[in-house]
Amino acid sequence: MFKRKTSVVALISAATIILGSFVSTPAKAASGFVGVILPDAASSARWETADRGFLKAAFDKAGVTVDIQNANGDKAAFATIADQMLTKGAKVLIMVNLDSDSSKAVQDKAKAQGVPTIDYDRLTLGGSASYYVSFDNVSVGKLQGEGIVNCLKAKGVKKPRVVYLNGSPTDNNATLFKQGYKSVVDPYLKSTGGTLVADQAVPDWDNAKGGVIFEQMLTKAKGKLDAVVSANEGLGLAAVAVLKKNRLNGKVCVSGQDATVDGLRAVLTGDLSNTVYKAIKAEAQGAADLAVALINGKTAKTNGTTDNGVSNVPSVLLVPVGITKENVKLVIADGFQKKADVCKGIAQLCTKFGVN
Repeated sequence: MFKRKTSVVALISAATIILGSFVSTPAKAASGFVGVILPDAASSARWETADRGFLKAAFDKAGVTVDIQNANGDKAAFATIADQMLTKGAKVLIMVNLDSDSSKAVQDKAKAQGVPTIDYDRLTLGGSASYYVSFDNVSVGKLQGEGIVNCLKAKGVKKPRVVYLNGSPTDNNATLFKQGYKSVVDPYLKSTGGTLVADQAVPDWDNAKGGVIFEQMLTKAKGKLDAVVSANEGLGLAAVAVLKKNRLNGKVCVSGQDATVDGLRAVLTGDLSNTVYKAIKAEAQGAADLAVALINGKTAKTNGTTDNGVSNVPSVLLVPVGITKENVKLVIADGFQKKADVCKGIAQLCTKFGVN
């Protein structure tokens, strides 16, 4: 595990989440365009439903042309998109890697051509990015673990039986999430005499594979589980689908992250015990500000550094927020999701938990 240095400042009130950009507002950028490569549309809905729109809006506001493409989980396509962007004259590349090796190859090629790169959301280990913008991902995992522990306590479980349904082994974020939730859940299991029944990663964040892996976990546990620490909502909802088949949904604590519409609905219905909200609009704005600074030959403001194994990358690290039924309303109030989408068909639950 690589050490992380960070100093994060945030203000979270009872009804509002304030997660502003940590960089200065840039002047209109010089000529040229910024290329953005998103990873896929399957592991999480966020890349297309949130990040794409927020990134475009941020660059439009700055008066900078942006080309946003999605590799759709294909490493060869990722490399091809990058090559095309470099050939067309991209001044900066922003990328969400599929794995560190394939992303490093792109960064090395871009660097050789004098084009700086920005790691967005996922760190490229051994890479050469000029900047990294993301959330404090160990804190994300801690929030997931705290939500699971609180759920187990609320249910009065004495000796909990728990499984870890981890993210992709090639994604450094998944490693950091696990570091976070293990630091909370492992001590709790030890103190209660609980059992970690299974601990397995899901290749490529594939939700279908996640469902199969979890079904095998449930079989191994002979149907007796108290909690599923799942690394995101895609995997968490895949586990919920299996639990529903066995009439166990709502009885087993299940974590997530990303605050998608389906995830928030599942939190309200009790199928997910908790999730994590990451203010993607602020993340996208941070990446845009960094890119514009690079185009203009300026040094952007950051709030920490992150060790990628070969260097400490100047970083903008934002603050995640744990979400349960009681504060789903914060995500709606922040404008990240719409009440109409989250509350469709479950209006009574929204009213009960103050989702306005």
